[in-house]
Amino acid sequence: MTDTQHPITMRTHSAIAQIPPQQWNALTDQAGHPLTHHAFLHALETTQCASTRSGWQPMHLSWWQGDTLVAALPLYLKTHSYGEYVFDWAWARAYTEAGGRYYPKLVSALPFTPCPGSRLLLRDGALRGQCVAETIAFAQKLQVSSLHILLSDKSEALAWQAGGALLRTGVQFHWENPGVATFDDYLATMSHDKRKRIKQERRKVREAGVTFRVLTGDEISADDWAHFYNCYATTYAQHQSSPYLSLDFFMHYAQKIPAAQLLIIGERNGLPICAALNWRGLDSLYGRYWGALEYVPGLHFDACYYQSLDWCIANRVQRFEGGAQGEHKLSRGFLPVETYSAHWLADPGLERAVDRFLQRERAGVTEAISALESASPFKEIQ
Repeated sequence: MTDTQHPITMRTHSAIAQIPPQQWNALTDQAGHPLTHHAFLHALETTQCASTRSGWQPMHLSWWQGDTLVAALPLYLKTHSYGEYVFDWAWARAYTEAGGRYYPKLVSALPFTPCPGSRLLLRDGALRGQCVAETIAFAQKLQVSSLHILLSDKSEALAWQAGGALLRTGVQFHWENPGVATFDDYLATMSHDKRKRIKQERRKVREAGVTFRVLTGDEISADDWAHFYNCYATTYAQHQSSPYLSLDFFMHYAQKIPAAQLLIIGERNGLPICAALNWRGLDSLYGRYWGALEYVPGLHFDACYYQSLDWCIANRVQRFEGGAQGEHKLSRGFLPVETYSAHWLADPGLERAVDRFLQRERAGVTEAISALESASPFKEIQ
């Protein structure tokens, strides 16, 4: 009997390690996204960053045809809403005040990173409807308050909506490579005032004596990782917060997939003072984490944006996603992009209230994107 003659069955997993990496990655390779890679999710779990202790209890779903993995969904049972970047705190508070129990909830997301992309990984798109229906049935069986599919691609979000979830939109700012040869050529595509501002910011950093090293893969030493983490944790502490991720996580992931790492280190007088970490996909760069040990005017913009854009241009990388939110990115060439999430809510009353909110929010997002596009920094909107 061949695999195509086997029925497709769903399984649940309390750890990503229970799913063979080769089979999982055969699905993620189609998406071309480094953060849906088995090694990324495994690093989060093995270092306890995504764990029951941290409020991210793994509960991944997989679909099999015989011995072949045909679909998968990274899924977590959450006891809070930290580290998600699609905020539902107000929903939780309102439901709790009305006598409901919002937590635990189910969340499909890339923990602690706001990267849009596929959440439901499929060998064949025809399986999507079945997987959506069975995931919602799984949420009903667990009797959780809700199921949230965060920052998925549009077609997937619409499939969840067709299956009974509510659609939510948001805005991020992404840079698209205009096909120029140098950073100066890129600046030439911008209006005079925006070009002048960026040059001034970069000049202030140079005049402060800051230089940068851009390191990839195995070029990044243990000392470099230690410096990055010191910067990362220090910046969190300055905002009276604690980092979600550990040094063990970053080093574990880097050891598994060195090619995905791009680290930018800023130095002054021979001493490192800041660091910005990006992760590399097939045709995209994902700006993730940064920190600094001292303040230098313009340092954040140069380390997190301009150095990365310079690298993307030199290496012909098509897209740079600089993280969540941030209208300040617009004047630096990051244009607004609509994001999509889907939310299934078990309680009909909560669902109606959230639906009314989301209708108003979607209208506001549409208006905001239109206004932002009209404020493009380029001579002509690309």
